[in-house]
Amino acid sequence: MSDRTLIKKENSVLLMLRLIGRTTLGWYDKVMSGIRFLGGMTILLGQILWWTVMSLVKPDIRFRRPALIYQMVRVGVRSISIIVLVQMFIGIILVLQMAPTLDMYGQLSSVANIIAIAVFRELGPLITAVVLSGFAGASIAAEIGAMVESEEVKALRAHALNPINFLVVPRVLATVLMMIGLTVISDVMGIIGGFTTAVGFLGIDSQVYLQNTQTALVAKDFITGLFKAGIFGLQISMIACYLGLRVTGGAVGVGKATTQTVVFSIVSLIATDCLFTAIFYIFGL
Repeated sequence: MSDRTLIKKENSVLLMLRLIGRTTLGWYDKVMSGIRFLGGMTILLGQILWWTVMSLVKPDIRFRRPALIYQMVRVGVRSISIIVLVQMFIGIILVLQMAPTLDMYGQLSSVANIIAIAVFRELGPLITAVVLSGFAGASIAAEIGAMVESEEVKALRAHALNPINFLVVPRVLATVLMMIGLTVISDVMGIIGGFTTAVGFLGIDSQVYLQNTQTALVAKDFITGLFKAGIFGLQISMIACYLGLRVTGGAVGVGKATTQTVVFSIVSLIATDCLFTAIFYIFGL
């Protein structure tokens, strides 16, 4: 074997070792970044809970009701039209997709049962959360990120105002509360979308549709959906606030935080929904 062949083999081995090393370090960095992110979110959650409780039990810590109401209008009221439109279309799509298969088995009227359970347990809270992550989550991250870059957050600290209590708590509480309210609206609009399509387009009797809907739904379907909605609202607002407070790099950093908020929110929403669906299934909820 010539010296040139040995050198080529040695170079190939070195290249392979470098590739393995880079891949290993890359995965290590990603894992550590994920751990740091979860740790930071946990600390933020603890701070939110502490300031919320303290503002209720200590008179010297003011609970900012005007800020809460403003954020509820900004986050929730202004997104009602989008939620109504999207969820109406979801109800229509579900009916049209399931009707041919159900009609083959002579169970066309059972589309009402499926629509009711799917909307109240899954699609109502999940679709609302996905819409809200783009509508409100990105806005919150951009707003807080701009405050960080313009040193408004430092100014708050200089005036002895805690940024968590002043900026984060109203946005988190508003998002959680409005997420629950918007989910109720979303559930209703999903049922209306399915009802109008099934009755007006497929010719299902309206009384049969409503009766099947009432038969399919029980209290736990509504309660589990609202529970998910509250958790989803907490996730969206916390991710947005956390990434907004960590903005660096000017306008580019604000844009990056906004994009990450939407991406992280949607991924965490799907994962959380899967987790709670499995838990509810195991415990018969």
